[in-house]
Amino acid sequence: MFKVIQRSVGPASLSLLTFKVYASQKKDSPPKTSVRVNELSLYSVPEGQSKYVEEPRTQLEESISHLRQYCQPYTSWCQEVYSQTEPKMQSLVQWGLDSYEYLQNAPPGFFPRLGVIGFAGIVGLLLARGSKIKKLVYPPGFMGVAASLYYPQQAIIFVQVSGEKLYDWGLRGYIVIEDFWKQNFQKPGNVKNSPGNK
Repeated sequence: MFKVIQRSVGPASLSLLTFKVYASQKKDSPPKTSVRVNELSLYSVPEGQSKYVEEPRTQLEESISHLRQYCQPYTSWCQEVYSQTEPKMQSLVQWGLDSYEYLQNAPPGFFPRLGVIGFAGIVGLLLARGSKIKKLVYPPGFMGVAASLYYPQQAIIFVQVSGEKLYDWGLRGYIVIEDFWKQNFQKPGNVKNSPGNK
């Protein structure tokens, strides 16, 4: 190989000066033969057969595996619940943002009406002393009356829809109670039109 010899004259601050570089051959090293690319160890295929040996599992790995198998039904249940509640939560967040924007740009007279409706609820709560049923009925009732004075069209629609839903729920409850009564409290001898009485 060649040995590089550098010679320069002047202090280091004068690095912009030109200088000459002389190369000379090493005299004490023997001549080497060149190596081909396929002879390099990087490209050579190792001799002998390689075999994959799986390491034995440690106690920690075993316990983690057992814990994962134990928790798998719970994690899948949580993922299912999350996938079901995510759209509801997104719609709730969107409703909150819409409500916030509506309150920021509220129509004139909205906040006084809201104050009167809230005050009616407080009056209903004060008049409902003593009875728990009154506490459940009076405040929403007074607020509903106050709201229906300010928003009559929406109150009519609300009463129609809630009346239909209440009728539907009452009918379902009646059917469930009737079936329960027939299955548990009716005696077999009192059954009319049974197939054995013909």
